Amino acid sequence: MKNKIIEYLKNKNILILGFGKEGRSTYNFIRKNSDCFLTVFDEYEIKDKTEDINTKYIVEKLNKETLGKYDLIIKSPGISLKNIDIQGFNISSQLQLILMVAKDNIIGITGTKGKSTTSSLMYKVIKDQYENTFLLGNIGIPILDYIDSFNDKSKLVIELSCHQLEYVTYSPHISIILNLFQEHLDFYKDVESYYEAKINIAKFQNKNDYLFYNFNNNTLKDYVNKLENNNAKIGIGKDIYIKDNYVESDKKLYNINNKRNVIGDHNLENIMFILGVSDLLNLDMEKVTKSIEEFQPLEHRMELVGTFDNIIYYNDSIATIPEATINCIETLKIVDTLILGGNDRSLDYKKLIEYLKKSNVSNIICLPKTGHDIAVYLKDYKKIYIVDNLEEAIEISKKVTKKNKICALSPAASSYGYFNNFEERGKIYKELVRRKK
Repeated sequence: MKNKIIEYLKNKNILILGFGKEGRSTYNFIRKNSDCFLTVFDEYEIKDKTEDINTKYIVEKLNKETLGKYDLIIKSPGISLKNIDIQGFNISSQLQLILMVAKDNIIGITGTKGKSTTSSLMYKVIKDQYENTFLLGNIGIPILDYIDSFNDKSKLVIELSCHQLEYVTYSPHISIILNLFQEHLDFYKDVESYYEAKINIAKFQNKNDYLFYNFNNNTLKDYVNKLENNNAKIGIGKDIYIKDNYVESDKKLYNINNKRNVIGDHNLENIMFILGVSDLLNLDMEKVTKSIEEFQPLEHRMELVGTFDNIIYYNDSIATIPEATINCIETLKIVDTLILGGNDRSLDYKKLIEYLKKSNVSNIICLPKTGHDIAVYLKDYKKIYIVDNLEEAIEISKKVTKKNKICALSPAASSYGYFNNFEERGKIYKELVRRKK
């Protein structure tokens, strides 16, 4: 795999676009295997530069003229090109490079919500039966960091964001799309552009490839129906379904009453994808069931923080869209206080507002900016508390939440502008909850 990528990069004038975690990984891979001349570009400060005569660093605002100077542009996921006409440019990425040489080894997983949990569980299920398995991609592990460990028999489970998929021209052998909801409207010119980036995970498949998709997600189903390729399309909820307490296809795959640590109907739905792929790979389904039982939930995803003064605290900082917050309340059942709000990305909150009006949630603590906006529509239905930060929110939650009920941070909005990311938001929430007076 590595040698094929090195040969492809040979004699090209290469621009590495973005010098965050993946950009540095790309630089390290190329520099380790070639002394070709590289240009590294970022709109922000480039830290920890490696000084060598074959690398040029540029820090400036991105423009079409800059991009037009290079044979190959290897883009990092966080760089948006929505305001630049890129027609005629060779836009690539770590994902594109590995798909070019090893698409048959790849199980790609995307969706608006559930990617990380599903990818991590998929990895565990396969790894428990097949040692030569790797977890890569949007989960935080750049693909090229581990390429020296891959061989032709490796199975590569790759969590894929819309940003990674946006410019690919190859699709994985096995592709999974968990769901599609409004998201990342700050990054794309419209929601259709976001959906089209996601669907690239299956757009370039052929008759030997497999797409597993959520048949009950109407937006996703419409996009799948528009695909012009002849790949095998397996609908979760249609071809793999629940009947009489079992997940079935042409046979029984899993008893839904089995013990598992990832709770909620949405997680059971995600498990159905894993069962379908496991059956396709001819894995031992009894061992698959055991792997699912052993799997522990990831941090910041309906994570139990603890019980303090008889109030149960949950951290669901990953909930950056309305549907995720609704899932949280539905799953946890006894949420009495909800902390919501964050960065305004022009998402539609009507569904969440109507749900909260009728819900059993008593107290809604509203963070800026979206929380403050939503509060206007809920003030006649719920006890509303307007706050400026998480510390205020926690202090109020301790006073108003009923004993033996739940206070949940499930913001229905991204953290940007207030925190570096949802992980930082969740960590600060947990620290505040655990802080002793």
